[in-house]
Amino acid sequence: MKKNLIAVFVILIFMGFSHESKAQLFKTKLKVTVVDKLGNVVDDAKVILFKSKADYDKEINEVQPFKLTDGKGRVTFKNLEPIEYYIIVRKGDLDNFGGGEKISALSEGKVNKATIVITNAIGG
Repeated sequence: MKKNLIAVFVILIFMGFSHESKAQLFKTKLKVTVVDKLGNVVDDAKVILFKSKADYDKEINEVQPFKLTDGKGRVTFKNLEPIEYYIIVRKGDLDNFGGGEKISALSEGKVNKATIVITNAIGG
């Protein structure tokens, strides 16, 4: 009987550690790729995330500090909540105003992906 209890205890501990490890390994992320209207990747574009439309409109309370896209036009935001986000992407006179401003609710524990197209701020 003692051996059975010890075995069950060990299994429960292992399951607990395994679950915690999995939760720690698989944080919710958002990988954003920024392209221009021709589909070319855009490096050094400023990407900002907001939790609400009100914050987005006022450009306050960023979820995390802004990130600049790399040479492949990508940035990754980590440790996010599985909710929808509003996004501003800018580089020079290019931005995403008028399209691609809202990211659908993220899937928890996964790398979520979005491609944002930036065009001329005046008249697209």
